[in-house]
Amino acid sequence: MNESDLLMLVGVLVCVVLVAVVVLGIIFVRNSARAPEPSPARSEQQSSHLDLREQRLDEREDDLRSKQEALAARTLAVEEEHARIREELSRVSGISEAQAKEELLKAVRRSSRLQAAALARDIEAEARRKAEYNAKLLIIEAIQRLASEQTAESVVATVPLPSDEMKGRIIGREGRNIRVFEQLTGVNVMVDDSPESVVISCFDPKRREAARIALADLVADGRIYPARIEEAVERANRRVDEEGMRAAEDVLMELGITDIDPGMMPSLAALHYRTSYGQNVLAHSKEAAQLAAIMAAELGLNVETCRRAAFLHDIGKSVSQEVGGAHAQIGAEIAKKHGEHPDIVHAIAAHHNEVEPRTVEALITQAADAMSGGRPGARRESLEAYIKRITRLEEIAAGHPGVDKAFSMQAGREVRVMVLPDQVDDAEAEAIAREIAQSIETELTYPGSIKVTVVRESRATATAK
Repeated sequence: MNESDLLMLVGVLVCVVLVAVVVLGIIFVRNSARAPEPSPARSEQQSSHLDLREQRLDEREDDLRSKQEALAARTLAVEEEHARIREELSRVSGISEAQAKEELLKAVRRSSRLQAAALARDIEAEARRKAEYNAKLLIIEAIQRLASEQTAESVVATVPLPSDEMKGRIIGREGRNIRVFEQLTGVNVMVDDSPESVVISCFDPKRREAARIALADLVADGRIYPARIEEAVERANRRVDEEGMRAAEDVLMELGITDIDPGMMPSLAALHYRTSYGQNVLAHSKEAAQLAAIMAAELGLNVETCRRAAFLHDIGKSVSQEVGGAHAQIGAEIAKKHGEHPDIVHAIAAHHNEVEPRTVEALITQAADAMSGGRPGARRESLEAYIKRITRLEEIAAGHPGVDKAFSMQAGREVRVMVLPDQVDDAEAEAIAREIAQSIETELTYPGSIKVTVVRESRATATAK
């Protein structure tokens, strides 16, 4: 509370006191008039008492009036002092009061804009973080939904058989032969109802190829037993290594690269059995090297360095399955370990932007990689149409309510469906067969026709003792 407010409060209090005194006096006078007539002596005493009280009231009123006048004078002095201070501030600052208000408003607006910008930046950063998280979540969900289907389509090889009788030899007595074969090769051999063929499943394409060659040799020879299997697997491993090494040497010779560290040759040979979206990685590296050399020659850059960096850019894929991690970083570590130039190491590490490219060789490598992979027809999904059709047929059949098991038979030309007898009656079994047939016609493309057989079997078992 400032001084002017205090003075006004005091004035109000004085007025209130005066009004209260007057009211009390009026009440006292009225009461005195109503009282019985006093005696002369008493009347004289009361009269003198009233005169004395009236005199005191007059003195108090005079005192309050003087204080009120002093308060008004002091209030006027305070207002004049405030005006003088404002004038002095205007004189010292060189701006008027209106200008000062305008400057204050500008400062407030500027501060508000800064706060609003900071808030908007925080909101935008939070939205970006949430968007990135949601995008990753969507990608992960897509991977989760398609992982099994993609795996079934891309990690198998089919070995033809001369007859279905050969499947018994592959399995052996009590499964002895197939167990030995799987232990030696590290693959899974699937012997099902597919006519005259077996399927080899493995994530490592090199082991899968060695197993395919070994099994094909065993089938051609006809003699299948553990000792024979060991010999066939050893020969197949040597053959795979020799073919990969020969393919890598041929590519190096064609590109004119003759000073590769011998320690890198096994990694280059392994690329012969790696694929990326159906494109052979060694062939892709060769294409990228040729494209990089052409672009470097046109731009007046170091052709040899660009060709070498583009050829080695995917070398990390040779061991990425065993080591784990981004193949660009793994490839850079391999190149650095075997004495490659730092510019080539950087180009390998940066070809997928895990590291920001800072050299022309890295940019040329990125461009060559994109051109080779983006060439129409270079990359496609390497599908085993048979495996895909078989898997999808069983999924369609198993997706109907009441179905217990579903099996694809006769190379996918028939689907055998087992239903639960306590949930499905004979009429419903016929309806399920028609529904499955309609679903197959809608979703799949296939040659000829597919027979749908629904089996409903009830068994009653009792034991006699």
